[in-house]
Amino acid sequence: MLSRVADSIYWLNRYIERADNVARFVDVNLNLMLDLPDGLSQQWEPLILTTGDLELFKERYGKATPDNVIQFLTFDAKYPNSIFSCVQLARENARSIREIISSEMWEQVNGFFMMVKDASQRPVRTTLPNFFTQTKLASHRFAGVMDATMTRNEGWHFGQMGRLQERADKTARILDVKYFYLLPSVEWVGTPLDQIQWISLLRSVSAYEMYRKSQRRITPNSVAEFLILNREFPRSIHFCLKEVERSMHEVTGTPIGTWCNSAERSIGRLCAELGYLTIDDVIDVGLHEFLDQMQKRINEVGVKMWETFFAIEPIVNKTTTTMSQRLGNMSQTMG
Repeated sequence: MLSRVADSIYWLNRYIERADNVARFVDVNLNLMLDLPDGLSQQWEPLILTTGDLELFKERYGKATPDNVIQFLTFDAKYPNSIFSCVQLARENARSIREIISSEMWEQVNGFFMMVKDASQRPVRTTLPNFFTQTKLASHRFAGVMDATMTRNEGWHFGQMGRLQERADKTARILDVKYFYLLPSVEWVGTPLDQIQWISLLRSVSAYEMYRKSQRRITPNSVAEFLILNREFPRSIHFCLKEVERSMHEVTGTPIGTWCNSAERSIGRLCAELGYLTIDDVIDVGLHEFLDQMQKRINEVGVKMWETFFAIEPIVNKTTTTMSQRLGNMSQTMG
């Protein structure tokens, strides 16, 4: 497969997944504000922290008010990680490979963009919950259409790698924000507000029902274990990265447990370490420190993939810089 085609399929899926995750973050925060006690300030700045773009936001918008944050993350055409920009970029990638993807995939992406474009021209606060619901459903429909209409060839596996690498990164970020930034002070740990926020976190990654089927109580350690180390939940970090590893080996043809390039070595080491970790190991290191390092390593996998599969010229510093820029400031770590 041409590196240009593989790159476009990878980023088509990654941008769709990124738009989905941004919609989740904002929608859950809107609902969370309804449950906050009187007199407690609304927590909107942590949403910007999940992107790593706080400095850019303050430079352009100043104060993190609900309207400013929603506009920045949802409809700002000049911000490359807004929902509008992500879906627009996904559509451009899909357009460039229309002969590779199915017509149903193109129709879904194109319809997704038209829906977001229409909503951006009349962003009324009262219609936002429905917009975020439609955004999440459009992402699910695209994933379902791709699974139902695309041959399980190299292109499909590159799409899987893009979607699941993005999902793992966002799960790490939202968990880090909840643990490290969201509560007003340590005095609130273990309070009803703390419980509400952990429930909101689970809902933001569609994990609440699946978590409650396996755990009776909501505790920070149990939630962190479920979202980091669970081998079966499709939005946990471990599950996503194992599927990235599996698809990568399907592309290269090398057996899992061996490696023939730096990308396989990078994802293989990461998955092997996760496979033998316990939540106690994570807590001993420090959850924030662990997640901060996890984000760096997931981003490193992306850079190695660029160098191995997508780069069409000799690897020099310029190539790595280009990849980092395309990953967006979401590849920056918090802390």
